[in-house]
Amino acid sequence: MARTNELGEFLKSRRARLRPGDAGVPAYGTRRRVPGLRREELAQLAGVSVAYYIRLEQGTADGVSAEVLDAVSRALRLDGDEHAHLHRLAHPPHRAAVAGPPRPRAPLQHLLDSITQAPAYIVGHCTNVVAWNRLTAAVFVDLANVPADERTWSHQIHLNDDYRARLGDNWTTVARRNVAYLRLRAGQDPDDPRLRALIDSLRERSPEFGRMWSDHHVTDLTHGEARIDHPQVGRLVLPFETLHLPGDPDLSRLMLYAAEPGSPSEAALRKLSETSTHLSSADLA
Repeated sequence: MARTNELGEFLKSRRARLRPGDAGVPAYGTRRRVPGLRREELAQLAGVSVAYYIRLEQGTADGVSAEVLDAVSRALRLDGDEHAHLHRLAHPPHRAAVAGPPRPRAPLQHLLDSITQAPAYIVGHCTNVVAWNRLTAAVFVDLANVPADERTWSHQIHLNDDYRARLGDNWTTVARRNVAYLRLRAGQDPDDPRLRALIDSLRERSPEFGRMWSDHHVTDLTHGEARIDHPQVGRLVLPFETLHLPGDPDLSRLMLYAAEPGSPSEAALRKLSETSTHLSSADLA
């Protein structure tokens, strides 16, 4: 991932989405040379000089204070994830490099294997799937047949046509959510070479990813709903929750899915559990 002026590009993208009326700025005339707010208008709303805000967008406002960033965040109407992202871009965190590929502790794999009626898996910080149970492979992607260096949800979403077909009309939502999460991670760990390599590869191989990346959307993945058009059991609607693993800093989170009790999706998962011959990560070992 090329080291561009990430702070400036993010500020410009958020400024472009604001209209004068949304920010309480009078709009004189009908012709505006730039989309959204002008830099002068944003600076006024944030209570900083125009010259200082311009330097901020140019990435040259070293030592910008948290108070100024908070004021700019309020003027841009950033949400919580965007606000935190702005601060990280202005003051990049520095983390120690991970020595090697993350590996789950044996009890975590045992936990996954004990979940037999729903998909469950563990991901690393680059959306890489490091452990999964059999229903994950049956419902989403047969990860045992995916090359280890492409065993990430980012690869599957943007480059795997079979998985894209399973996502159906929900693909765009899932793809944008994935890109927004990678933007978040790039701000949290800008020096991670694996993350930079992943993003560079996806931008090169997927024009759709590149367009979504340029939108600068930033969102964490905490909970939601997966919708899958499964070739054997039909439509699956699976709410999911993410659980962090504070004792395993090299791992990102545990993902758990569960169909609504008594629903067709629950019956479909039960059928897959009884008939599927897919492998879990424990079977590979």
